[in-house]
Amino acid sequence: MMEMWSAQHAPPDFVVEVPDSPMLRKTNQREAIRRALVESGRPLSPQEIVQAAHTHAPGVGIATVYRTLKRFTEEGWLVAIELPGESPRYELAGKSHHHHFACQSCGSVFELPACAVALERLLPAGFELDEHEIVLYGRCPDCSNKRPKPGRGDRKR
Repeated sequence: MMEMWSAQHAPPDFVVEVPDSPMLRKTNQREAIRRALVESGRPLSPQEIVQAAHTHAPGVGIATVYRTLKRFTEEGWLVAIELPGESPRYELAGKSHHHHFACQSCGSVFELPACAVALERLLPAGFELDEHEIVLYGRCPDCSNKRPKPGRGDRKR
């Protein structure tokens, strides 16, 4: 019997079934790509997916990742995250509205858990807000810890 998972809830074992869509066959490479996305807990670039998927299936190549990302996106299991001036990252679909943090040192992108900004109050009179996307830029904890601390000679006086 084939195991199933929906676009909304992805358990560890998988075959994709989306309404009005054919099923995707379970393969080691697709499973490795899916696991990389689920286990990361953050949006990944195709190159990051290749690196993470190699843990589970060393033969995964970039062409396979791109084909699988296209298919998973078409099936509604993934969404592409567009950051200004960068290639898309991919994250699991079905999440509530949220924003992202981009590390300027390592290039990793992380999800921010919610949207706490009331942007309507910033709008000029007569303007109407339809939607928004906010990206915060800085350094992730790993990169912040690697950053050299200013010494006595480094401070401005």
